[in-house]
Amino acid sequence: MVGSNFGIIYHPSAGGSSGQANASGAASAGLSSGSSFNAAAGSERNAPASHLSDFMLQLEDYTPLLPDAVTSHYLNMGGFHSDDKRIVRLISIATQKFMSDIIDDALQHSKARTHMQNASTPGGSKAKDRKFTLTMEDLQPALADYGINVRKMDYSQ
Repeated sequence: MVGSNFGIIYHPSAGGSSGQANASGAASAGLSSGSSFNAAAGSERNAPASHLSDFMLQLEDYTPLLPDAVTSHYLNMGGFHSDDKRIVRLISIATQKFMSDIIDDALQHSKARTHMQNASTPGGSKAKDRKFTLTMEDLQPALADYGINVRKMDYSQ
């Protein structure tokens, strides 16, 4: 799942017309689809670089969930300064993906926990339209999977 959208960027038939022309030319020569990708990749050495530059150009028009000012502020606090808004947006997208993965893992922990509670309770509810609340009980093991340790405050001394 890490590179689910990443393959689209480097696939020669997904992007510009040069990749489609090479893939269709190799297919018309009687090669299978697997070898047409290799033939297209062999004929264009700079194809991945052009797809990467196309991706960087698309970042200028994309607006991530985290505003550029927020991302720039935290990058500056960490000692990183960049005038290129595409770099800031690339970091915003990576942060958004990281947070999304953590929240998805917390949801899976919540579903497993509620399933175990319903299984142990006789006559437990089987509601399918259940609303989930993000709690520290579910977030803590999800963050631990990524190496982030969270502990509750000791209120009693």
